[in-house]
Amino acid sequence: MLKIRLTRRGKKNNAFFRIVVAEHTSPIKGGFLEVLGFLNPHTKEKSFKADRIEYWIGKGAQCSDTVHNLLVSNSVISGSKRAVKLKKKPAEEVKAESASSADKEAKPEDKEVKAEEVAEAKPSASAEATADKEEKEEEKEEVKESEAAKSEPEEEVKKESEEKK
Repeated sequence: MLKIRLTRRGKKNNAFFRIVVAEHTSPIKGGFLEVLGFLNPHTKEKSFKADRIEYWIGKGAQCSDTVHNLLVSNSVISGSKRAVKLKKKPAEEVKAESASSADKEAKPEDKEVKAEEVAEAKPSASAEATADKEEKEEEKEEVKESEAAKSEPEEEVKKESEEKK
């Protein structure tokens, strides 16, 4: 199936887009059949080959939602705009947002219960952190003790050499 879609071109933070017709399975930056126009969002410059766009649509090419809305707003094709589909957020972010919205809607009693649950959960995390700190401190003390043990024989040797003199 053919798609009329945007391909990103340009430098970092200075993008512009080509409107191309390509096979829907081809990579976004990959091969395309024909360039049908361009869009520069920074300078608001745009150009379309209306006759070629109509030709490809006549051949059965489907426009992406963004390109369809762009062509409708510039009167290249007629029709109504489509709702643009946004990418879904990762599951962790969705859970975090739903939890925060649930907290906003929750009753004060529920917040107290949740605060207690959070307080119970935090000590386990902080307990791990304190355990790690304690282990590091123990290692430091062991190093100091071993250094002190090494220095004690040296001090004894110095005292003996002084006594002999």
